[in-house]
Amino acid sequence: MIIAAIMAGGIGARMGNLATPKQYLTIGGKPILVHTAEKFWVHPAVEHVVVLTPPSWIGYTNDILAEHLPQGHGVQVIAGGESRSGTLRCALHYVRENFGGDDHILITHDAVRPFVTHRIISDNIAAAEAFGACDTVIPATDTIVRSEDGKLITEIPNRNSMFQGQTPQSFRCAQLRTLVESLTAQEEAALTDACKICALRGVPVALVQGETHNIKITYPYDLKVANALLGIESAGGGIPK
Repeated sequence: MIIAAIMAGGIGARMGNLATPKQYLTIGGKPILVHTAEKFWVHPAVEHVVVLTPPSWIGYTNDILAEHLPQGHGVQVIAGGESRSGTLRCALHYVRENFGGDDHILITHDAVRPFVTHRIISDNIAAAEAFGACDTVIPATDTIVRSEDGKLITEIPNRNSMFQGQTPQSFRCAQLRTLVESLTAQEEAALTDACKICALRGVPVALVQGETHNIKITYPYDLKVANALLGIESAGGGIPK
């Protein structure tokens, strides 16, 4: 079974002092989260979509999905964890409780990346089935500078081997569950990225080509970019879907 987990547990601190988490802000007349969930809901290979939110936002999330998706849409909303890895654990628990076993593909995606494409989702499914784990990336176009202290340059790596990570990140549930359960408390506390779990244990992760417009809406400026991209989409522009 192919299951998409929309990770909507963040509060969006970098967006500024907002009462509403950023995934519920509106672009193009709909909350960002709805745009994102729709991309997976309409994909023919995705059999189930679950949205993981802060517990206090479950009711509101159900309300906006009911408002914007057809009746009986089937998208489930559950509580996420206090961290990215905690939310990942919640997703794995939900899959096992509702679908049994671990013979499934889990696609994990940021709620605030509403411009994910049909092609990216399809490529994630194929790569997860073939390799067990995959990450969506784009080649780094800027020079990457590493600094140990944030004041002086430690290293300038070769840009040709550098990539910028996006989502989705997709996995075979059996392998991912084993890796997550192997984490120490210290390792889990430091994780902000599901594929880093694989890296910590030396498990290969395939690369899936992303898109430059598959942006994560993080800062106020990103809202302007997102609305501009939606304008191009609605005008029949050249943005892949």
